[in-house]
Amino acid sequence: MLKKIKENIRNFDTPLFIACIILAVIGLVLVFSASKSYGSYKIIIVQSFAFLLGVAVCLLMAFWDYEFLSTKWLYIAGINLFLLALVLIIGIGAEEVGGKSWIDLGVIKFQPAEIVKIGYIICFAVQLDYCKEDINNPKFVIFYLLHFAIIIGLIMLQPDFGTAMVFLAIFAGMLFVAKLNYKYILAALASALVAAPFLWFFFLGEYQKDRIRVFLNPELDPLRSGYQVIQSKLAVGSGQIWGKGLLNGVQTQHGYLPAKHTDFIFAVAGEELGFVGAVLIIGLIVFIICRCFYIAFNAKNSLGGFIATGIGMMLLAQSFENICMTIGLMPVTGITLPFLSYGGSSLVTTFLAVGIVLNIKIRHRVINF
Repeated sequence: MLKKIKENIRNFDTPLFIACIILAVIGLVLVFSASKSYGSYKIIIVQSFAFLLGVAVCLLMAFWDYEFLSTKWLYIAGINLFLLALVLIIGIGAEEVGGKSWIDLGVIKFQPAEIVKIGYIICFAVQLDYCKEDINNPKFVIFYLLHFAIIIGLIMLQPDFGTAMVFLAIFAGMLFVAKLNYKYILAALASALVAAPFLWFFFLGEYQKDRIRVFLNPELDPLRSGYQVIQSKLAVGSGQIWGKGLLNGVQTQHGYLPAKHTDFIFAVAGEELGFVGAVLIIGLIVFIICRCFYIAFNAKNSLGGFIATGIGMMLLAQSFENICMTIGLMPVTGITLPFLSYGGSSLVTTFLAVGIVLNIKIRHRVINF
């Protein structure tokens, strides 16, 4: 037994774990700086607690066989649907857009979609593993699409377009690794182009249309819809090479930058840590994502490979979406930056996801217990 424990520890991916810890600590520092002007330490206390809980969950998952989770995929799928339906009934969110993305239990408030991301990856990985030898069979393709459509439909009813894009990236990335035929991919792209006008006129809310319009021209509404992007770009640009220093950012400390401790935390990094700090953050994110894909490639079975790929795609899509919206390269979607943005449910579930990847790495060779 002791020999097996030593082997598990030896297979533990220390570089990945340390990179996540460093990134999360940088996030704590940035959240502290961003929230200092609020005159309360509640935000940093909550984030610090979430950090400690996240690390504990990560280590727990690292040594809890991921294949056991896969055997409970039906229960996980049921929990996914329950949470997404529940948030539509009792959820809370931004009043100006009528959104319902959070569940407030009084003691804690969490975003079900963060948990569902992990659950969906596990369930979809099981499905792909089951039919990996016949991945292009039309009946299986319909089954993939139906599963995805149910999840994405419930997400869009909240509505949460940013999270929906993350699920789309997970879905596409895992199917690509499973070697889905390109004819299905081309058909999906063609369908998306045909559906775009319908989505614009009949599905997107006015605030979502405004975000797209402002993305194309931020000066169109500089005091309302375009305000966030303009202030964010000012913050990032003013940091120059070395930044203004922690607690010294003008946009950050004087309240010009909205959502500075959540969606626009990267703008805080750009202003106070400068280009050097921003590159360090991006470098750590890229390293973590690449490590996930490396572990996926070297997993002992296709199930582990699919799960690690899904988690890597989740981190990639979310990071890309957040950073690009911060610097004006994508519309504002209200998505958080993994490990950095304030949010207990986001931080804990991200660490949980990394814990599963660490578990896959530990078991990259068959281990008999």
